[in-house]
Amino acid sequence: MNLVTGATGHIGNVLVRELLNRGESVRVLVLPDEDLTPIKGLNVEIHYGNILDPQCLVNAVTGIDTVFHLAGIISISSSHVEIVHKVNVEGTRNMVDAAMKAGVRRFIYTSSIHAFKRVPHGMVIDETTPIDPDFSVGAYDRSKAEATLLVQEKVKEGLPAIIVCPTGVLGPYDYKGSELGELMNSWMLKKVNYMINGSYDFVDVRDVVQGMIQARDKGTIGQLYILSGELIRVSDLWHIVKELFAIKSRLVNIPLRLARFFANFSELYYKITRTKPKFTQYSIETLQSNAVIDNAKARQSLGYSPRTIRDTIRDTINWWKQHPVKR
Repeated sequence: MNLVTGATGHIGNVLVRELLNRGESVRVLVLPDEDLTPIKGLNVEIHYGNILDPQCLVNAVTGIDTVFHLAGIISISSSHVEIVHKVNVEGTRNMVDAAMKAGVRRFIYTSSIHAFKRVPHGMVIDETTPIDPDFSVGAYDRSKAEATLLVQEKVKEGLPAIIVCPTGVLGPYDYKGSELGELMNSWMLKKVNYMINGSYDFVDVRDVVQGMIQARDKGTIGQLYILSGELIRVSDLWHIVKELFAIKSRLVNIPLRLARFFANFSELYYKITRTKPKFTQYSIETLQSNAVIDNAKARQSLGYSPRTIRDTIRDTINWWKQHPVKR
């Protein structure tokens, strides 16, 4: 039996689908008031609880062979620092403690490429790059770095954990609307698209899930595996969408200096309008950061083999066309 936390998230619901496709049993840990649309109709055992409540986790992990811990808060804003740390770090600590007491066989922790120290351009990011909270950018990065170090320390105490670090995730089954997923969807709808120059490494959610399962089956306890995809400029993503789907829109690049100026006021705007942050200082810095990332370790040790970004974009947009955003 597998336990999946964060099962209604983008990676989580795709993981649940893949485990079920393999004929495996799945239990999901979800909040009592959580929207279960992403896993609606799937043959899963539902356990209601909260990773911040250690008592409720006892029953959640009973009889579990593998824990896939994905529950957490992804944030590109500078607000909600306390809750981001509480859920991503303390919530992980609670899950780790419960898993160790239950004697699970494997604990697969989904960290992030953002847990690594941001190194200068010209360097390659791989598993030897330090995990260092003090060199992170933003509360989310710091929380993932701290949680990763926590898991690594618990391995020394007997936790059978393996850590995977995806890069920027996109792909179908994006029910909750990730920042990148909604951005790509908007390209299909708007006549004019504004963006800043920048690039990043993006990976298909289905390949991340395959890598997670491969880590469970082939990975070495205590090891960390980067699950990256392809480095590409955001403008090139837009051009692929335009080519594949013949969208009738034009691209307007915003100068970086101007973008950084307006980003100083963006979070106040999102707070007033009560909309999800998309354009912040954090997102700008991420697109300008070094994203030369090496996944050779996962390829050689796990058999990890991500598909081309072009195939991912095609499938992603087709999924969004079938599941239009409800506003």
